[in-house]
Amino acid sequence: MTRIPGSRSRHTLLVVAAATTLVLAGCSSPKSTGAADSGAGTGTASGSKAAAASCTPATMKTTKPGVITIGADNPVYEPWFSNNDPANGKGFESSVAYAIAQQLGYSTAKVAWKRVPFDSVVAGATHSFDFDLDEVSITPARAKAVDFSSGYYDVTQAIVTYKGSKIAGAKSIAALKKAKLGAQVGTTSYSAIVDQIKPSQQPAVYDTNPVAVQALKNHQIDGLVVDLPTAFYITSAQLSSGVIVGQLPVTGKPEQFGAVLTKGSTLTPCVTKAVNALRSNGTLAKLEDKWLTGEGAPKLS
Repeated sequence: MTRIPGSRSRHTLLVVAAATTLVLAGCSSPKSTGAADSGAGTGTASGSKAAAASCTPATMKTTKPGVITIGADNPVYEPWFSNNDPANGKGFESSVAYAIAQQLGYSTAKVAWKRVPFDSVVAGATHSFDFDLDEVSITPARAKAVDFSSGYYDVTQAIVTYKGSKIAGAKSIAALKKAKLGAQVGTTSYSAIVDQIKPSQQPAVYDTNPVAVQALKNHQIDGLVVDLPTAFYITSAQLSSGVIVGQLPVTGKPEQFGAVLTKGSTLTPCVTKAVNALRSNGTLAKLEDKWLTGEGAPKLS
């Protein structure tokens, strides 16, 4: 799977009329992301309950004894990481990684990072890391090749517009009712327009996201609905005047990002247990508010 910054969640290849074939994240068609909703990872390691009960640095069989090694792509991008340095603890996924490590009993000094190409992470090989965070969506197809923890992030839909548009300062869904909105055809983003926003104007539909982005550049639409990872990419790399209006509330069963582990890893139940604890105690929500909502993606009511 070819990928672009912040875009690992899309299943369908989008052919971009440019020098390179790119894959845009998000705006994926409805699908089940499975295990994360029930708090269980997708691992197949035997004795998972017993393993989860003994998740300590003394008992866990990590790549390097006494150290937890975490994988990340090179480069990595904001707001998931900061300054292409996963070890600095800045950015949503870097912060989540250290929180997982701490939950498992590892101090910051006992965390090591391994830069691993994204394609290699999801290919199913035996890895030189203990787990990897790379905005990887939990899907049945990928779960055949790798293990996933339970989901640490629910992918939301977001509205992108341009500076000075009539919806640039919108704070609520109601403020979007009179806008001309667009989305890629047959996607959860289009469904979000129809089912959640319910605008007075017929939504515009596009065969691909690049075509939709061009329509936004040309001011043919007031706003484009995509998933949040794609929204960050559009506003940072494709649309110089682009701004994220906000995120829509999650409805139904959301697409989720999960930590990736080698298939059959004995650490899968441990990482899942840690993620579940971070979700239950509110840590994931706080980190999301700090690094995603606070970085220009407010939640619309």
